[in-house]
Amino acid sequence: MKRVELIGVEGLPEVRPGDDIGQLISAHAAFASGDVLVVAQKVISKAEGRLVDLASIHASAEAKRIAERLIARPDPRMVQVVLNESVRVLRSERVLITETRHGYVCANAGVDHSNTGGRDTLTLLPVDPDASAHRLRDRLRELTGGELGVIISDTFGRPWRLGIINIALGVAGVPALVDLRGTLDDAGEPLHATVLAVADEIAASAGLVMGKTSRTPAVIARGLALEGRGSGRDLIRPAAEDLFR
Repeated sequence: MKRVELIGVEGLPEVRPGDDIGQLISAHAAFASGDVLVVAQKVISKAEGRLVDLASIHASAEAKRIAERLIARPDPRMVQVVLNESVRVLRSERVLITETRHGYVCANAGVDHSNTGGRDTLTLLPVDPDASAHRLRDRLRELTGGELGVIISDTFGRPWRLGIINIALGVAGVPALVDLRGTLDDAGEPLHATVLAVADEIAASAGLVMGKTSRTPAVIARGLALEGRGSGRDLIRPAAEDLFR
């Protein structure tokens, strides 16, 4: 019987810039060969020092205008940070949707003010989530001797569905997509459009264990038996195929 387990890594301390995430996690987890570790983006960003103090930000006239049009009426300085992290603004009425330097289309460029360790502190997305995932995987291999997969996840909204869901930003040691086009379905008919976003599916399932308030920022997914390698960038839809760009 096929079985997949989701195991929360509990007891991790508050992460600060410069912390060794691999050491912290390995001290609180027991890994098996083939495990996939899903880590919340926020702890990676904290360890990498991707933090901004609002006191250091001056809001431009554009940031102030946008803040007035948004439902949440955010601090204009936060809007300025979002603009600084974006290559273009796609929507600034009611909600702020931008395209980040990574190519993500998301709310507020992934800038967040919850669970940041300070009232006026914001977290930013890692500069290169795939590189972050590879560094963590290499560190865990060094510490445990095991071959693991690593996914760095974050919660994103979806324009065609209600609610947020965890997706994969950075991927190392596991496939991001599994392309089934050309294979046969159960009726013997060829599949023409089936490409599975397996890294997103793993990230979403890990989100059930992470929660938003349970302080479980890392989850081990066991029993997946995946083959191949991929990157988080593989999951970004090209602009030419994106209905929202």
